[in-house]
Amino acid sequence: MVVPRGQEYQAPQEVETREDEEQNIKLTEILELLVAAGYFRARIKGLSPFDKVVGGMTWCITTCNFDIDVDLLFQENSTIGQKIALTEKIVSVLPKMKCPHRLEPHQIQGLDFIHIFPVVQWLVKRAIETREEMGDYIRSYSISQFQKSHRLPEDDEFMRRKEKAIKTVTDIFDVYKPQRKYKRQKGAEELLDEESKVHATLLEYGRRYGFSRQAGKTEQVEDKKIALPPGLAATGKAEPCDEDDLQAAEELRIKTLMTGMAAMATEEGKLTASTVGQIVGLQSDEIKQIVSEYAEKQSELSAEERPERLGAAQQHRRKVVSLNKQILQKTKLLEELQAKCSDLQAKCTEAKKTLTEVKSYSEKLDKELAALETIESQADSSVLQSLRALVAMNENLKSQEQEFKAHCREEMERLQQNIENLKAEAAENGEEQEPNKIIEQQYKTEKEKLQKIRLLLARRNREIAILQRKIDEVPSRAELTQYQKRFIELYSQVSATHKETKQFFTLYNTLDDKKVYLEKEVNLLNSIHDNFQQAMASSGSREQFLRQMEQIVEGIKQNRMKMEKKKQENKMRRDQLNDEYLELLEKQRLYFKTVKEFKEECRKNEMLMSKLKASSS
Repeated sequence: MVVPRGQEYQAPQEVETREDEEQNIKLTEILELLVAAGYFRARIKGLSPFDKVVGGMTWCITTCNFDIDVDLLFQENSTIGQKIALTEKIVSVLPKMKCPHRLEPHQIQGLDFIHIFPVVQWLVKRAIETREEMGDYIRSYSISQFQKSHRLPEDDEFMRRKEKAIKTVTDIFDVYKPQRKYKRQKGAEELLDEESKVHATLLEYGRRYGFSRQAGKTEQVEDKKIALPPGLAATGKAEPCDEDDLQAAEELRIKTLMTGMAAMATEEGKLTASTVGQIVGLQSDEIKQIVSEYAEKQSELSAEERPERLGAAQQHRRKVVSLNKQILQKTKLLEELQAKCSDLQAKCTEAKKTLTEVKSYSEKLDKELAALETIESQADSSVLQSLRALVAMNENLKSQEQEFKAHCREEMERLQQNIENLKAEAAENGEEQEPNKIIEQQYKTEKEKLQKIRLLLARRNREIAILQRKIDEVPSRAELTQYQKRFIELYSQVSATHKETKQFFTLYNTLDDKKVYLEKEVNLLNSIHDNFQQAMASSGSREQFLRQMEQIVEGIKQNRMKMEKKKQENKMRRDQLNDEYLELLEKQRLYFKTVKEFKEECRKNEMLMSKLKASSS
């Protein structure tokens, strides 16, 4: 079955469209965006704007790897039905991609680039982001695949240096591993508790943790002393004595443990001069800082030891009071600083906001000045001088107008004052009543005339509005050409559908006739098969059967001749109609060519008429 292809030839239609400068600017920006994103098909000059824009949107949606059940295959020079279907598919995909901008199919079909531009901008941004994500993923995957079977020179260098580095690290571990300095003697007293065994083991390797634990205890005791209230300070008098006792007990314990040990070697535990020099050279700043801190702490402890021996409770109370005062002072200072900081932050935000506004306004003024300078540089100097003269004249006329208005107000006030004075004098004298009546009568007559003129003007305005509506109802040439284009496309689509339906009917009739002939053939073969045995029984029936077969063959030949004759007639008819169609097609081409030439001549005529009017005026 041959699928119909619609109208075989359509002459090119020239449609007059309104050139919108803003639409052209937006189209240029859309094409630049698509080319920058990588859709270089938008550079082809032979494609229509619809093909470029819709192709770019289709490419962006495909690049985003969005899973949809819609076929977005794009073809060039589609019919109006295919264009509408494609735009509807694109618009239905956009909400699934969470596009923040709304777009309708008729806006894409009508090439409304102002509304298409934000959608294309968003799609290009999304496509670039997706491509970057996929690029990073593909890059990491390719690197991993490469590293499975190949190596870089840097990797070989690393593997060569790896063994040496491992050996160096193991040597350092061997050099700086814990060294045993002392060893318990064989006849020493056996240690019973676990804590003594731990301390003895640590002492064997030169580590003394008794003082550090004692220092921690002293710090805890000092914290407890500071946290005590003044009323309970008397209970802490015996604490210094307890600390001394504990320290003395700890020293005694270490000495008893050390008595049962002997040195491993005379060289162990000694430092060479080079080692000390390296340590001092590497950490001289830290040693200086620790020495200064130690001196400060020593001075504080020496100052605190004397009064504690005299009155520990009194000294503790003084320290608590002084610390509380310091805390109050620091909290007040902190609150003041926080308040100042919040005020300064508020002022800073306001100043930043005003600064941004001033900067934006300054940039706007700079842009306007630059645009004016470019326009001024491009314009003619004589025109600019005449414009400056006209602007100066306009300013002068404005000032004269203001002065004239002020003079008129003063004159009106003076005349009103004169009228009031005259009215007052007339009321006093009673002499001018008759002229006032005449003036009032003239005023009424003039007012009635004004009302009639206003009614006439309103009637004329209504007539003008009605005529304007009638003029607007008549379509322009561009609208008529648009209607003609749409009707031609609709006609081509309807004719294609009609031709396809007609071919389906023809195919159905052909298959139906074929079916009828096949059924007749089957029935004939069945009757032959059924009567063959009976006909072969005797010679007479055999001859009769053969005569019947000859009659059947003769009928089939006659039917075949009739069908061939009918086929020949239809073929001749088809050739005749094809010749007529070609003649009509040639006439159509001639008609379109004549219309095109006529339009060109009309355009030339309008240009000549406009030039003639301009020269005559």
